[in-house]
Amino acid sequence: MERAKMAEESLETAAEHERILREIESTDTACIGPTLRSVYDGEEHGRFMEKLETRIRNHDREIEKMCNFHYQGFVDSITELLKVRGEAQKLKNQVTDTNRKLQHEGKELVIAMEELKQCRLQQRNISATVDKLMLCLPVLEMYSKLRDQMKTKRHYPALKTLEHLEHTYLPQVSHYRFCKVMVDNIPKLREEIKDVSMSDLKDFLESIRKHSDKIGETAMKQAQQQRNLDNIVLQQPRIGSKRKSKKDVYTIFDAEMESTSPKSEQDSGILDVEDEEDDEEVPGAQDLVDFSPVYRCLHIYSVLGARETFENYYRKQRRKQARLVLQPPSNMHETLDGYRKYFNQIVGFFVVEDHILHTTQGLVNRAYIDELWEMALSKTIAALRTHSAYCPDPNLVLDLKNLIVLFADTLQVYGFPVNQLFDMLLEIRDQYSETLLKKWAGVFRNILDADNYSPIPVSSEETYKKLIGQFPFQDTELEKQPFPKKFPFSEFVPKVYNQIKEFIYACLKFSEDLHLSSTEVDDMIRKSTNLLLTRTLSTSLQNVIKRKNIGLTELVQIIINTTHLEKSCKYLEEFITNITNVLPETVHTTKLYGTTTFKDARHAAEEEIYTNLNQKIDQFLQLADYDWMTGDLDNKASDYLIDLIAFLRSTFAVFTHLPGKVAQTACMSACKHLATSLMQLLLEAEVRQLTLGALQQFNLDVRECEQFARSGPVPGFQEDTLQLAFIDLRQLLDLFIQWDWSTYLADYGQPNCKYLRVNPVTALTLLEKMKDASRKNNMFAQFRKNERDKQKLIDTVAKQLRGLISSHHS
Repeated sequence: MERAKMAEESLETAAEHERILREIESTDTACIGPTLRSVYDGEEHGRFMEKLETRIRNHDREIEKMCNFHYQGFVDSITELLKVRGEAQKLKNQVTDTNRKLQHEGKELVIAMEELKQCRLQQRNISATVDKLMLCLPVLEMYSKLRDQMKTKRHYPALKTLEHLEHTYLPQVSHYRFCKVMVDNIPKLREEIKDVSMSDLKDFLESIRKHSDKIGETAMKQAQQQRNLDNIVLQQPRIGSKRKSKKDVYTIFDAEMESTSPKSEQDSGILDVEDEEDDEEVPGAQDLVDFSPVYRCLHIYSVLGARETFENYYRKQRRKQARLVLQPPSNMHETLDGYRKYFNQIVGFFVVEDHILHTTQGLVNRAYIDELWEMALSKTIAALRTHSAYCPDPNLVLDLKNLIVLFADTLQVYGFPVNQLFDMLLEIRDQYSETLLKKWAGVFRNILDADNYSPIPVSSEETYKKLIGQFPFQDTELEKQPFPKKFPFSEFVPKVYNQIKEFIYACLKFSEDLHLSSTEVDDMIRKSTNLLLTRTLSTSLQNVIKRKNIGLTELVQIIINTTHLEKSCKYLEEFITNITNVLPETVHTTKLYGTTTFKDARHAAEEEIYTNLNQKIDQFLQLADYDWMTGDLDNKASDYLIDLIAFLRSTFAVFTHLPGKVAQTACMSACKHLATSLMQLLLEAEVRQLTLGALQQFNLDVRECEQFARSGPVPGFQEDTLQLAFIDLRQLLDLFIQWDWSTYLADYGQPNCKYLRVNPVTALTLLEKMKDASRKNNMFAQFRKNERDKQKLIDTVAKQLRGLISSHHS
């Protein structure tokens, strides 16, 4: 078994060695390593070596056999090769001779060929040089063109040339030294172009700053012409289907404005409207200012990639100019030209900005314009509020309002919102009303001071109709009277009435073009007119009435005048209704307070009449010179009282034109004041003693007063109503003169008492004065029985009066 097994392993080893040998014989030497390694890895490498030696010996025997087989052919070949060597030597000699001859013969040819080579090299160099010069010439031409453009200040074309030179021509010849110099100069040229274009821009900014006034004046002139044209078209009769609404007319003119608005750099007209006066074209902004510098500078900076820098610089400079334009001169409020120049500059500024907005792409945008306009609007409104407050002349304020409206309309054409300006005009309207009121205060004062306070005489029909045309007055009785005749009122009535109408016209003028409704205009006029009536005219009338030297005749005429003015208030209402087309029945319509104004003035005049009369009475009473200790009786009234009664009669005769109640009240007031003054005269503390004779004289004066009251100085009193003013004096005097103390004391407190109006305090005061006089006069007759009895009677009466007074107080 073991022997069989060993035999089997030996066969396998022999087969493996045979395989390895074949592999060694057939495999490349570089790859034999793994094969040999497999031999050394095995355990039979000795046997393999033996097998390898055997194989080598076999191959050597085969090689030897093959060499022995071909040896004779090899010998023959060597012999033949030796023969060829001789022939080859001969051939070599022949070739050497031929070469020597060829070299000798071709030497000239080589020299000629060398010359030809040099010529060809020069030709190639010349051709290359020409080619390079052809490349350089356009560069040099472009550079020369660039310098010429710089000299002639054609900076934008120069920038384009520079761009072509840098990107198209110079890269082709960039390896030349002069090109490197050009490349180094390109940034300097760009900066030079930027600097020059910026200098042009600064000149442009200075130019538009100088021309803003003229541009604004032209734009506002155009807006005025457009508005006049609108008014002409709106006033033309419109018939049938040809009738156009106000909105349609505005639409037409809006379209016309759009057709003439600036669109491009080539067509940059701003104020393309014909002058109506001379039919010449109104110059636009582009005619007054050359905008090409800003366009060139914008393009240059855009090409140079610095557009944002240019935009920021332009906007910054224009903002500075805007602040300067919006700063009003300190004396602007003195003349309308000051306001006009201020508005012209603002309009000119924004017209230029609007032109730039429409003719450039993004240099300014709507947000920037709106921001500038908001700033301008706030500063302009603040300046107008401040300066308009210093305008004392309503005509200047009215002209200012018209200028502001034109200013707003002009800017509105260019798309700027102007509602705040119209709101501010409503504030100026209040200032205008105040200035009007101040002006009319002077007008009324002059009218009232110049009036003669006498009825207006008319001597002809023409004068009569003229006056009727000035003041609404109707009186059939006056119309029937022959000439000459008199109106009941004085000249200030028609003058004041016409001045009120003039005031209303002045208020209406301010409301024009403010885009207000008829109701708003009506309300404004009525409120202003009410202020005129209740404050200005009322104050003027009150000042005249309270004047120190005013006479009763003037006061009477004022009452008559205010009565007629009060009646004319309804005509003023109709006048306002006619000019505003707002019926007085409309809701929220303000009513005129003229009736109240004239009533108050009339009442003040009436009170002044009463006061004036009482003052005159007091002046006469100051002339009273009673001898309170007299015992004699003159049998006639005192002279001062007779004069006073005569004055009252003549005064009340003037009251015939007054309303009945006014004359009656004045008469009653005068009589009461006279009675009260006489009572005070009798009871004043300075009169310490008086006699019965003095009382009798005083009684005569009171009778004169009663006689005046009974005579009816003013019609309308019932029976003895006026005499009741003197009833207190009458009963007191009757009590003392008739010495009817028993009746007084017995009936005191009874409703039908004869001396009901006699106060016990007054009676006691007068009795004490008589008692003191009696004691002084009868100092030496005190032992006479009658005098003693009289004294006792006075003392008894006085004691009883004191008892009445004390019981009354308790």
